[in-house]
Amino acid sequence: MSESSVVEVRGINKHFGEGSARVDALRDVSLDVFPGSVVGLRGPSGSGKSTLLNVIGCILEPNAGSMRLNGELVYDGKWLRADLRRLRLEKIGFIFQSHNLLPFLNAWENVAVALLLAGATPARAKERALELLSYLGVERRKDAMPGQLSGGEAQRIAIARALSNDPRIILADEPTAALDSQRAGAVMDLLRKVAVERRTAVIVVTHDEKIFNRFDRIYALRDGALESPVQQAA
Repeated sequence: MSESSVVEVRGINKHFGEGSARVDALRDVSLDVFPGSVVGLRGPSGSGKSTLLNVIGCILEPNAGSMRLNGELVYDGKWLRADLRRLRLEKIGFIFQSHNLLPFLNAWENVAVALLLAGATPARAKERALELLSYLGVERRKDAMPGQLSGGEAQRIAIARALSNDPRIILADEPTAALDSQRAGAVMDLLRKVAVERRTAVIVVTHDEKIFNRFDRIYALRDGALESPVQQAA
């Protein structure tokens, strides 16, 4: 029996402004992302990629449609959860191009802070942070400050932080844009490892043609709509 999708988006529309100033950022977007898969969102600037990622991340509210995350109907014409912050903590890990590591915390502390926000004890937060750094091959850099890390190391720390609460969904916005081909490939290999071993759905917004062959599937957007057919990565 096949697994159900972790992300199920149906008929999502999102616009900004009204009247003559209205911009339709997403137009009737529907897609499914399954556990263990790495999916890309590609398209020109302004095509709606980051808007869609922010809708799936429960940061932007759509204007119409429905969305299920890990089996839970979370949006159906309106948000069905009062506490969206808790929803994000429970279900979603975020990775950004700029890493967003706190400069005054070392590597393991940057991972632990997400666990502390979710209610873990300091001892458990440190233990879990070190487990994740080891899992991603950067435990030896646990005491390094962000300014002492290479771009690839910083991105691994950011991935560890995204995994801290064991989410079923990882959302990454241009995670390899600042990396060379070798480091970009290494980051995508780590995201593949996470997807397969933890049965996580990974969604990556990217312009980076170096990594297009790393996806199970690529959804192409233009002017807020999915282009057809959906590209199956080689």
